[in-house]
Amino acid sequence: MTGVGPTDEPPATSADLRDRAIRQSGWGTPFHLVQPRNLVFWVFVWGMVAGALGLVRFYSPAVGQYGVALGSGVLVFGVYTVPWLILLHHHNRYTSIPTGALVVAFAWSAVAATYWMALPANEALLGLYGKTFGTVFAQDWAPGLTAPLTEEIAKASALLIVVGLARGLVNSAYDGLIIGAYAGLGLQISEDVLYVVNGAAAAHGADQIGTALVTLGTRGIAGLTQHVLFSAVYCAGLVWLLGRGSRHRVRGGLLMLAVTVLHSAWDNMGAVGTLLLGPVGPAVLPFALLPVLGVLLLALTFRLAAPREQAWMRDLLRPEADSGVITEDELGAVAGGYRTRRRHLRHAGLHRRRARHVLHAVGDLAGELARSGGRETRRVDHARAEVGRLRGDGGSDPRPG
Repeated sequence: MTGVGPTDEPPATSADLRDRAIRQSGWGTPFHLVQPRNLVFWVFVWGMVAGALGLVRFYSPAVGQYGVALGSGVLVFGVYTVPWLILLHHHNRYTSIPTGALVVAFAWSAVAATYWMALPANEALLGLYGKTFGTVFAQDWAPGLTAPLTEEIAKASALLIVVGLARGLVNSAYDGLIIGAYAGLGLQISEDVLYVVNGAAAAHGADQIGTALVTLGTRGIAGLTQHVLFSAVYCAGLVWLLGRGSRHRVRGGLLMLAVTVLHSAWDNMGAVGTLLLGPVGPAVLPFALLPVLGVLLLALTFRLAAPREQAWMRDLLRPEADSGVITEDELGAVAGGYRTRRRHLRHAGLHRRRARHVLHAVGDLAGELARSGGRETRRVDHARAEVGRLRGDGGSDPRPG
């Protein structure tokens, strides 16, 4: 005779899965910057002040002679930042990391990581290579043996700042990927403005607006597969290495090493290209090989990191699908990958725009459920009603009795 033994547990309900997903993912965890009793807050303040002072020291001699270049650089790369922010916001649909945390990562990397950490460290190490190995070696190899170490560590410190300010927020490599991308964007924009000013100085102040536009064309295109990508993969690997939410430490270390090598190849593309491919190497490496390798590395990281977030999203919204608030197709589209979402919208036919709005509303419902901890609130009820309104069923709550 078989039966339920004293140690047997009943199967988890959809509500149990939802609560576990909220607990494990950290979704809905509030983020507060000002925490006087938290040492990390004071590290942030110190770093931002030191970085701001370093920024002023660096640019103050150039303001008079190269002020037009500086202003032009800030303007053109400020505009360049906007599509990046739109893209990164789209990919934050799984984690819903609070805006405040992303602003902190961006600001820390743009100011503290650039002018307090990376720039002084780069200058010191470059000088050390020149004195130790000679001028020729330093010109060919020193950049790629310096920046990949100092800059990736500096950008990754933004992730550690966020973790220190909200300990329950970062629980997966996908969290690290998103936060790292914002940190990479911060350093990239600061570095690009620096290149504008240096370019104007090299041209003795001639055509400073033109210098800014040329830098936008060269650095802007190269930036598509550099700092944002590097930092996203590096920080995803760092989360795995730290064992937050998983035990893939070896995977994390290998990804961080791969990013460091790729970054080094970019900075030493002349020497590396000649060494590997001969005279055509410096031309082939940056325009063909390195961007492809970077995109493949990012795609691999995304493929490894996204399933955990997708599973949490499915578990979080499962009770809503079971009660009829959302459909199974909508659940699959919101918790699935790009292809699943695109297939759902394609099947919507003439109502594709409405279907897209419904998916956004389902994502908002998931966010409200996470912030409420799975409890019933007015904001959750409003989010449910919004899904129905956009679908066109009158906005009523279809859950039974």
